Amino acid sequence: MVTTVASVAGVALMVGGLVWLVFRGEVLSPAPHVILLQLLAVALMVWARLAFGRRSFHATAPPTEGGLVTTGPYRWVRHPIYTAVCVFTWACVIGHPTVFALGAAGIVTLGGGLRMLAEEELLRKRYPEYAEYAQRTKRMVPYVF
Repeated sequence: MVTTVASVAGVALMVGGLVWLVFRGEVLSPAPHVILLQLLAVALMVWARLAFGRRSFHATAPPTEGGLVTTGPYRWVRHPIYTAVCVFTWACVIGHPTVFALGAAGIVTLGGGLRMLAEEELLRKRYPEYAEYAQRTKRMVPYVF
């Protein structure tokens, strides 16, 4: 129950932070370095989604059928989609360094963190091999975190 609430809260925070950025017009930037960073984040998300396959997304984060995915970007980080969302959002802060953008990025990051922790708890229960995978694969930044 706690895991489900944390997972849904994480999704809500991530969506809320992104909607806040859109509402304030602080997503797109003419700065080439921001555009590049956001394009790289989108590319990572697409790559992760392709590696994940035809599985569906659920706000409550139940592990899907088909086994643990450890290929593609999942070989390097355990949560490439959440990493991509956070990178995209922090790029918004670089392009629009306002207290509002900073707050939104913090909210998205907090939501992503809640979601990752909830998913990991469920994955450990469903897939015993997840513990070994988690030991060798960092959560968001290869070789660091």
